[in-house]
Amino acid sequence: MEINITHGEQMVVSLNGRLDTVTSVDFTKRMQEEKVEEKLVIIDMTNLEYISSAGLRALLALKKTLALEGKELEVHNLSPICQEVFKVTGFKNILTVK
Repeated sequence: MEINITHGEQMVVSLNGRLDTVTSVDFTKRMQEEKVEEKLVIIDMTNLEYISSAGLRALLALKKTLALEGKELEVHNLSPICQEVFKVTGFKNILTVK
């Protein structure tokens, strides 16, 4: 999985590939290392082909960490496959999806 991060008014994290058991570890590590100064972090899933339960857990953990710092997390541009995963698991009600 490729992770591209841009900073500005909000931090945008663009994911390319799969967020699964293996890559969610890399995602979590990268997000822990990244200095987040913005109030809003957007996860752009335009090019995310697949997300597993491990990927969902990584997003939930990130949301909780950001909330402790008074920051917000939004998920944008879900592919049809990822939309279905979010719907079936109820994550559409847990995370802010746009």
